[in-house]
Amino acid sequence: MQHYNDYGTWLKSQFDFKVQKISINAGFTCPNRDGRVGIGGCTYCNNQTFNPEYCDNSKSITQQLEEGKMFFSKKYPEMKYLAYFQAYTNTYDSVERLKCKYEEALSVSDVVGIVIGTRPDCMPDELLDYLEELNKRTFLVVEFGVESTYDDTLVRINRGHSHSQTVDAILRTSSRGIRVGVHIILGLPGESKEMLLNEAEVLSALPVTLLKMHQLQLIKGTKMADEFFASPTDFHLFSADEYIDLVIDFVERVRPDMVLERFVSQSPSSLLAVPGWGLKNFEFVDKVRKRMTERNAIQGRLYRGSE
Repeated sequence: MQHYNDYGTWLKSQFDFKVQKISINAGFTCPNRDGRVGIGGCTYCNNQTFNPEYCDNSKSITQQLEEGKMFFSKKYPEMKYLAYFQAYTNTYDSVERLKCKYEEALSVSDVVGIVIGTRPDCMPDELLDYLEELNKRTFLVVEFGVESTYDDTLVRINRGHSHSQTVDAILRTSSRGIRVGVHIILGLPGESKEMLLNEAEVLSALPVTLLKMHQLQLIKGTKMADEFFASPTDFHLFSADEYIDLVIDFVERVRPDMVLERFVSQSPSSLLAVPGWGLKNFEFVDKVRKRMTERNAIQGRLYRGSE
């Protein structure tokens, strides 16, 4: 029984061959780091937690992609690739420079599309004009870091944008026919379980194709880790079992056709300020699927959007 719309199955429906994302660090920064809207970045953020070794902005985009291809092609020689502009804000530059970076990635052999990670406040209409055209000739996803739908939380984590900006960016991007992905963190300080579950309904009301979620992780050297140790009662760090049930409760409230790309993220243990669960991502997903079977849970079962 298919309990939810998983990313792997959806990706197979988009391509007739195996496809793998390769992360790129294209040397961008963020407007809440360089002073345009703030300094210091998001209080939870350390980009080391999700960049593979080949993702290094001292190397060209082409070199990063070629090294990524070498890594994956050992097991799957016929693999094709999506260039994933992942680190920091990958639309935060002039449109002409952005075009050059995206086109360089697409010029690498066996790259069949791009995924662009960005913020809701960094999507100008001029760039959307180009992306609309690009979407007609290659596979494209624009992935917005939403993180929370609550303005109080966004201020607390120094996100530097509002929920209304999130809604605006998603609507404008989707209106161009571009697939929209969103990323959200479950367990940010000040958010109750009821608030978290409400976010499923809020996001489902928007034209979102893909959803990534993961648990809050406290990373060494971040402001949020310092806040936790100063006032741990402000936080609720989920056990693995608690988080599995939260994910399922969330998924049952998500729009039935939304594609669920990720439930969890596991940062290197050496970077964690608080020990993790000791589970690999696939092990966690297996536990979610088993628990969904036990609960007879199905994506969208409690979705109220059609009422």
